[in-house]
Amino acid sequence: MILDAKACIESRTALRPTIGVVLGSGLGAFADELAARLEIPYSEIPGWPASTAVGHAGKLILGKLGRLEVAVMAGRAHLYEGYSPAQATYGVRVLGSLGVRTLVLTNAAGGINPSLKRGGLVLISDHINMQGCNPLAGPNDDALGPRFPDMSEVYSRAFREKAKQVAARLGIQVAEGIYAAMLGPSYETPAEIRYLRTIGADLVGMSTVPEAIVASHMGIETLGISCVTNMAAGILPRKINHEEVLETGAMVRDTLVKFLKALLPSLAEAAG
Repeated sequence: MILDAKACIESRTALRPTIGVVLGSGLGAFADELAARLEIPYSEIPGWPASTAVGHAGKLILGKLGRLEVAVMAGRAHLYEGYSPAQATYGVRVLGSLGVRTLVLTNAAGGINPSLKRGGLVLISDHINMQGCNPLAGPNDDALGPRFPDMSEVYSRAFREKAKQVAARLGIQVAEGIYAAMLGPSYETPAEIRYLRTIGADLVGMSTVPEAIVASHMGIETLGISCVTNMAAGILPRKINHEEVLETGAMVRDTLVKFLKALLPSLAEAAG
């Protein structure tokens, strides 16, 4: 099915992207910056699961950022939508088959570390998988990657250093932290957040980790960027709602777009 999706996409464009971006909840504005843009709804790509979450456009966008040919997933599939791990990571598998070797994963996340602020950008240094499953479980396709892939540097250290340099040049503040992935769709309880903080998590969300595992399996160098759209349960004395997540995404939209436009050429250069 992945090869069918690859053939479908390649039949509609001459672009052959080597860099991919996955845009999280409320963070879809970057795709509008691409020139010579082709938009393909996920429903038109064989095997690609629909994105049902609010704030996810549900389309693959291919275009150019300067001379860079880029593939952007405007929206993703989540495990909490009822999709299997294979379905939730299908888009990354297809991007890899198209030739993407550099990947930027973005997400909306809850802040656990009290030093983080709503609207801040955080580079993911590592993750804790609390989703109860792994997208690599089951028979391994040796053509995609090894049976037991190393996960000691899922999120490229070199890419994080590049991102810090670009952010400093632009006057954008970025932090660094560990992302915990929960299944969802309910937000975490205060007790769960205390537990996550105890085991070392700075951020919490419901995505990204399956995609990062699959990307690492395929040898795709990855950078993760979280937008802190709210403070997690119990950190502040108020309830959490998805409208706040989307509102914060809109608030930081211009900053994230500016950051990504400057960052992608640097990552492509770093990747060689």
